[in-house]
Amino acid sequence: MSPSHAIILLAHGSRDPLWRRPVEAVQARLQAAQPDAVVRCAYLELCPPTLHDVVQELATQGIRRIAVVPLFLGAGRHVREDLPLTVEALARAHPALQLRLAPHVGEDERLLQLMADIAAEAAIDQ
Repeated sequence: MSPSHAIILLAHGSRDPLWRRPVEAVQARLQAAQPDAVVRCAYLELCPPTLHDVVQELATQGIRRIAVVPLFLGAGRHVREDLPLTVEALARAHPALQLRLAPHVGEDERLLQLMADIAAEAAIDQ
């Protein structure tokens, strides 16, 4: 049976290929944890694939439900303005898809606590 849903991890993007490693590590961990889903990375700019390209690919594979998870700590203009408009446009272009934009990860209390814990450990290790 083929997967019916997908998760797109959306990050900013960089020309430096090493920059993508943490994003791809999250992808690998999530794919291992959710083998019934398709997990893809997409980037706003500076490197492929774009969100548009990944949504198009998934739609042609028969995926019907997609969650877009922005891997951003802060809610700058991209997250607040550009991204909702982009997802709305993609939903209009692909009416058969259930396309949902999740809150950016920087809003999640668990991530904020984890970063505080890591910083506290760094201070202790000095």
